[in-house]
Amino acid sequence: MKTKRIIRNLFLALLLVGVAGCATTGADGRDPMEGFNRAMYSFNDGFDTAIGKPVATAYRDTLPGPIRGWVRNFFANIADLWIGAHNLLQGKPADTVTDWARFAFNSTFGIFGLNDVASDMGLEKHDEDFGQTFGRWGVDDGAYVVWPFLGSSSVRDSVGLVFDIGLDPVLRHKPVGVRNAMTILRTTGKRADLLDASRILEEAALDKYVFQRDAYLQRRRNQVYDGNPPRAARERPLAEAAEPAPESRPVSELQPLLQPAVETPVARPPVVRPNAAAIEAAVRLLEQPASVAASTGG
Repeated sequence: MKTKRIIRNLFLALLLVGVAGCATTGADGRDPMEGFNRAMYSFNDGFDTAIGKPVATAYRDTLPGPIRGWVRNFFANIADLWIGAHNLLQGKPADTVTDWARFAFNSTFGIFGLNDVASDMGLEKHDEDFGQTFGRWGVDDGAYVVWPFLGSSSVRDSVGLVFDIGLDPVLRHKPVGVRNAMTILRTTGKRADLLDASRILEEAALDKYVFQRDAYLQRRRNQVYDGNPPRAARERPLAEAAEPAPESRPVSELQPLLQPAVETPVARPPVVRPNAAAIEAAVRLLEQPASVAASTGG
């Protein structure tokens, strides 16, 4: 089956990334393969410009809003099954009950999930996957990596993605023709919902690659810790992170080191500070191409 070949090839690619990551260093410890990642980012961006956005735009302009909402709700309802399982694996039984109650109410009163009556009832929608489950149990995210078609990920999330693809109810559906049609519809609908995110990203970032990388890693960390991550070492205030000056050295020895900083101030580039909504939309945009490659499986 083509799906099995996709999973096998992804495992092989992960092995190569692990070997290369051990032998490569970069300016940012989180991104030791920046050259490869930028090349894959450019490829994905070109693919999205040529195919992704035009198809999504046609979908949005052709189908009325209520129909697009039914499509969105239908696939979100299917996802609640595995989201509940992940919350159970993460030791959150209350969230599991909520997820499976959502599925039950939306599948019945919501008419096969077309209507999201569970949200109207106050049942919160969650978003969990294998990468988050691994992270919940202490697996580090590892090096940042950008896959062709699959988009932004990390070594941990890439392993999780193998399981997500292999156990996806939509991708396991038979017959193959119906499954492919459902996968393409799901992917197109998600991309159409994020058309505005493309515009935000274009306007917000001087370096789109760096913006998306940092936003992706930040968002995944927030997801693993349910929005309350512990402070990382690199996030400590400068006063805490700086080493104390050696008291044994006289000021006369330190003065030459301090003098250049006083006489030659360093010009700083402008800092881009997109709002939280822009970061959320842009990062969600990265996660959508994952179904495109999988939709060709057999």
